[in-house]
Order: sequence, then C-alpha cells, then structure tokens
Amino acid sequence: MSSYLCAIGTANPPHRIPQPQIADFMAAALELDERDTRKLRALYRVSGIGHRYSVLPDYARVNGDFEFFPNTPGLEPFPAVGRRMAEYRRFALPLAVEAVQACMEQLPEVELHSVTHLITVSCTGMYAPGLDIELVGALGLPGHVQRTCVNFMGCYAAVNGLKLADAFCRANPQARVLVVCVELCTLHFQKSREDDHLVSNALFGDGAAAVLVKATSAAHQPSLALTAFHCDLEPDGHADMAWHINDFGFEMTLSSYVPRMIQDGIGQLTQRLLADLPVELADIRAFAIHPGGRKILESIEQALGLSAHDNRYAYGVLREYGNMSSATVLFVLAQLMRELTAADNGAPVLSFAFGPGLTLEAMLLTVAAENVKNEVNVGSMENEANVESKLGVLSEAS
Repeated sequence: MSSYLCAIGTANPPHRIPQPQIADFMAAALELDERDTRKLRALYRVSGIGHRYSVLPDYARVNGDFEFFPNTPGLEPFPAVGRRMAEYRRFALPLAVEAVQACMEQLPEVELHSVTHLITVSCTGMYAPGLDIELVGALGLPGHVQRTCVNFMGCYAAVNGLKLADAFCRANPQARVLVVCVELCTLHFQKSREDDHLVSNALFGDGAAAVLVKATSAAHQPSLALTAFHCDLEPDGHADMAWHINDFGFEMTLSSYVPRMIQDGIGQLTQRLLADLPVELADIRAFAIHPGGRKILESIEQALGLSAHDNRYAYGVLREYGNMSSATVLFVLAQLMRELTAADNGAPVLSFAFGPGLTLEAMLLTVAAENVKNEVNVGSMENEANVESKLGVLSEAS
C-alpha cells in the first residue's frame, strides 16, 4: 500500500527583493567600512541567489523609512524576540492559507472539509493556540481534524511532515492529510559580523508550501508515491548547523564545514535508502534536493556524480527564492511536478534535505501518472522535444 503526494501549492510574501539590494541593506545595518562592504557584496554575488522574498519591506530600504527595524543608526534598539514573534503571528496565517488554496485548486475532486489530518511545520515562529488551530478556523476545517505540529526541526522538517502523512494514510486508507510548511526566516536577521551570521543573512527567505497526501493518486495530474524514507545523523556536525532562541531572535549556526560533511555522508545515506529497494542510483534521473546553499548542491553533485542539470530544480528555487528552510524542498518538488507527463509514469525521484544535528534526510518517490493524459503540464513547454530536453532522460527509468 502506498500514499501519494497529490499536489503542492506554494506562496510567498509580496516583497521580492533583489539579492544585491539586500546586501546593501546588510552593509548599512552592520555599519561596514568600504573594504568589508565589498567582501559582503561578493558573498551575495556568489550565493546563487537572485531574489528573496520577505514579509518585511525594510530589506529594500537602505536609506531608512523602516516599518519593522528602528530608523536609527545601528537599528537600535534592535527588535527582541517578542516583537519578531508578533510579526510571525501576523503574517504566517495568511501566507499559509494562500499556499493551501494554491494546493487545493489543483484537486477539484477533493473538498477541504474532507481533510482528516492537519500537519503544520515551522521553525521560525511559535505561539499557542497556534497556527494549526488558526488554520482550522481560516480554512473551515472540521473541529475534529487531527492536528500535529512539527516545530523547530529546521530545513529537513518537511520530510518529517511527509513521513507522518504517509503513516496516517497507510493506517487509514480514507485519510486525507494536509501538510503546511510556513517559514518567515527574514524575521530573524542578526546584526552580527560573525561569519555564521553573515552567511545565514545571505541565504534565507520567506515562503510557505502546502501538500495534500492521500492513499490514492490524483485523478487528473501526476502524483508522487512516497516509496521510502531514510534518516541519518552526522554527529561531528552537531555544532556546525544549529538553531537557537536568543534575546534578539532565532540565531542560526551554519559553519563552512557543512557542505563537506554532507558530501562525506550523502553517499552512505543514499545506499541505505536504496538497500532494500529494486532501484539503484544509476536508475534515477530526477532529483529534488534541498538547496541549503550553492556549495551544498555542488558538494552533493561531486559525491553522487550528478550534473548541474540533474540539480536544475534545486538551482532554480535557490535562484528565485533563496533558502526558505522547511518549505524549500517542497518548492523544488513543485517545480519538478509541473514538468511531469504520463510518459514519466514509474520514474523514481530522489530527494534530500538537511538540518540541525547534522541531520540528513532522504526520500525516494515514484511518479504515478498512469491515469494522466500524455499532455504537457506547464505552459512554457512548446513541444515534446522541448519537454525531453528539460526533463533530461527521466522517462528512461519508467
């Protein structure tokens, strides 16, 4: 018995800010001299990010007139945790609702009131009664819907949400599970010149993603069967990727050693995932990898012998959105799903996500498109040759 990821909806706040503009804000906020400003701008240029989204317009306002940060030299008094959590509560619900609506619009055969389980995922804000209860009211879900919160697990948390959804569907074939990831990372800008903070300030953006998982595939579009999961820990990275609540927001530790640790561990993780399955790495032509950063993607390519083209969905999401923590891998899967056709039925998809611990999560998914007409699902594709060039040889594995 399988469970199926039937649709993914995504949403971002209205403020889409070019990466160089954010670099200018950061240089001014940190009161950097000319030399350090040049170094900071170089860091932003090589990040692989073109734009990021934020619930705060301030990152586009170098010369002040801020709405969240104080309009003072050095942004003092710097906003404390309480102020940041008030903004999280203000913005998280509408962004989550928008993502759910985008998801459910793809599944006209499924009514929202038929949802049996709601899983909310976030590491950038918490309150109670929380986002899960507010979503029940905002979406008109029944009060008896079973709610589960996955909090503070970082960038890999969406995989844990999908594991729960898979277990619910396997236990009850009538289950319809809504998984909602909401991350407002830009609320946690740290005014620090430490390397970890400079890097995290350069990577993270805001976004939400919603997924519907059920025991049968979608009626009119490709789905992804949740075939297998595997988790592993790299204990040596315990202090190299971490997430702590401090007086002025949530502080990310992201050391320069993380890409190497992931590179060293990703091969073994993949072997263990596929060990009991009739699939080998050479059979896989579609990948949905969490773009924790450009160096992380390049390290995985080197370890597994992948090309940048294999990683195109991850690079595309990194370029357009940055790292949105738990929501990011769902954005990558959404990009992949938009290009699937009936010809891809049965093709395996390998997905990875990473987070504090250092935790390495892997998923194997299988394209389920047997009931879908052999049509292109994305308007930008003009013909079958173009489809083949964009999907690579994904259909060879079907």
